[in-house]
Amino acid sequence: MAAKIGRTLADSTPHWPERRAPPKGAPNILVVLFDDVGFSDFGCYGSPIRTPTIDAIAGQGLRYTGFHTTAMCSTTRAALLTGRNHHSVGMGCLANFDSGFPGYRGKIAREAGTLPEMLRANGYSTYMVGKWHATPLTETGSAGPFDGWPLGRGFDRYYGFMDAETDQYSPELVRDNTPIDPPATYPEGYHLTADLVDQSIRYVADHVADAPDKPWLLWLAFGACHAPHQAPKEIIESYDAVFGAGWDVERERRLARQKALGIVPPDTRLPDRNDGVKAWADHSPDEQRIFTRLQSAFAGMLDHADRHLARLVAFLDEAKLRDDTLILVLSDNGASQEGGPFGFVNAMGPYNMKPEPVAEKLARIDLIGGPDSHSNFPHGWAMASNTPLRRYKQNTHGGGIRDPLVISWPRGIAARGELRGQFAHASDFTPTLLELLGLTPPDSIAGVAQMPMEGVSFAPSLADPAAPARGRAQYFEMFGHRGLWKDGWKAVAYHPPGLSFDDDRWELFHLDADFSETDDLAQARPEKLAELQALWWKEAEACKVLPLDDRFAARFAENAARYSGPRKRFVFHQGMGHLPTDCAPDVRSRDYRIIAEARIEPGCEGVLIAHGDATCGYCLFVRDGRLHHTINIGGSRATVSSEAPLAAGWRRLGVTCKQGDGRTFTLTVDDEPAGQIHTYLGFATLISWSGLDIGRDRGSAVGDYPAPFSFTGKLRKVSVTMDGEQDLDGEAVGQAEMARQ
Repeated sequence: MAAKIGRTLADSTPHWPERRAPPKGAPNILVVLFDDVGFSDFGCYGSPIRTPTIDAIAGQGLRYTGFHTTAMCSTTRAALLTGRNHHSVGMGCLANFDSGFPGYRGKIAREAGTLPEMLRANGYSTYMVGKWHATPLTETGSAGPFDGWPLGRGFDRYYGFMDAETDQYSPELVRDNTPIDPPATYPEGYHLTADLVDQSIRYVADHVADAPDKPWLLWLAFGACHAPHQAPKEIIESYDAVFGAGWDVERERRLARQKALGIVPPDTRLPDRNDGVKAWADHSPDEQRIFTRLQSAFAGMLDHADRHLARLVAFLDEAKLRDDTLILVLSDNGASQEGGPFGFVNAMGPYNMKPEPVAEKLARIDLIGGPDSHSNFPHGWAMASNTPLRRYKQNTHGGGIRDPLVISWPRGIAARGELRGQFAHASDFTPTLLELLGLTPPDSIAGVAQMPMEGVSFAPSLADPAAPARGRAQYFEMFGHRGLWKDGWKAVAYHPPGLSFDDDRWELFHLDADFSETDDLAQARPEKLAELQALWWKEAEACKVLPLDDRFAARFAENAARYSGPRKRFVFHQGMGHLPTDCAPDVRSRDYRIIAEARIEPGCEGVLIAHGDATCGYCLFVRDGRLHHTINIGGSRATVSSEAPLAAGWRRLGVTCKQGDGRTFTLTVDDEPAGQIHTYLGFATLISWSGLDIGRDRGSAVGDYPAPFSFTGKLRKVSVTMDGEQDLDGEAVGQAEMARQ
């Protein structure tokens, strides 16, 4: 009934709109999303990595062995959040670029409402903590636009990072829509995983204090186990003995455990090693030692995350919320091949044409997992992570798209420690949750008509182990790799970049009888293969997969050029916040000039501009009365210092870079040369994963000074002017960019 407004209160009647009540008995929902964790990496899926918290959740519920993702992080997140296929909602491959075609905009379409948008309209509070990576990175700067950020897509609160990855000791954090500094530093014991769990507990505790009868959704997306693999040293070193026998032995051990656990059928065969992976015994003892430590860092990062997840689960128990909380633990894709055959202690060097030979890796082995490393393991260990499946993240074979999924809801799911083998897909995630809550997808959200759900609920299988698998076919596509599942059969093609799609070799597997995709039936059943291939093209057309495009290197270059356009000059003022690297001046392989207008006072010092961190970047700073510029490539630094002390007063302090046979950096004071250095260090394909600061160096330091080393004089502004055109190796840029996804 509408309010009646009279002349006085005596002849007026108030009205309060009825609040939207949540569904009766609606549980709290905790989604725990890991990154780049392979099918076998949880202990309860066959790994020796210690994950007792996840194992206990599985013991209180279910493990799915047929859950599939999309082979990449942005795409799986889009499918999980919307209940639609990732191309259909505009997230064909990554949030990093927009190809101009409907399926590849790098941003979730408004016609595809998200789970938090739907739940919030039905009485839920919605919180997100951790990795987002579902917004074009060129839109993650302080000016937005913010419509694709977590708060713009249905979350009430957000605390985390927007990019594919971040340094775990000095992350690029955002609270709601605002970049912030981490609450502590590495020397003070800071690690992002612990911080994310702290924030998760705070969100739930605040919620319970204010609205105890209202259900909540908490989406906790760890950085673990995406590179850089960083964790406490003592945890990392505890795994050296566990993995010292190498990846060949580890695969055999995991498969045996999986058979004993019932994760895979007893007749499952181990595929041959993936292309390019050598036998462990064919590597030198020094290589084996390095590779073992790199794998220990991956394992330590997962172990460390499980320890902190235990704190969140313990809080739910303490607050008496556990029985009414539906917990889902999963990974976004298979383990990553991006470490290549030898892995990295600091990937930033090799991606900028500075090799990292075995001797250098060995000399830096104790840095692995710490703040001065940006490590990733060799693809032989990624192969072991994906046991018993073929290939990796980015690929549409099982190693890229088959992932663990653990579900527990003590009050709502009777199963305890059971397995489910039904096929399920990331796009089925939201439809399943909506069915459990008794909700139907809305026809419109904020006035925008909604596209149909494409996922299929697997809710019946939560109670019935014999419930049928989805009847609808499911396609896969990533960077030209293709696949299609239907009724237990799978057709799949690995696509070598740059070759004709018509020349791709399709394989055919009967997954119901061949879990590990080892028995190719393409020759024996050509009619079945042809049927699935034809269906793939039909699904691809319907779901906006076309046109096929394997030019991922060119995509990155085109996106950067389109974003920057003709802009060659950037002006930054003191007081600005941290600028993400994708929004910062792109000085790779080009001439440029930096000028800082600063007032020099006796004893003043500090950073004028810094882009990057301890693993890679550049900085211009004042120390000991002189001007200095450092370029840092993979931890190797070249520094030029002014020949004379700086005079007091307002000065124009600068550096110019000239490309040629190497690079020449010339310091300038009031536009006059003040010092020069020639070096072969430079930014060939990446500047840094960390962004740009003015008047300080937030996070781990680019130069040999203690961060943040804030400038203590007066800084009016800093300008960056880029001359000429970039001369980039597109393929190298693409490979480097792919390493950060």
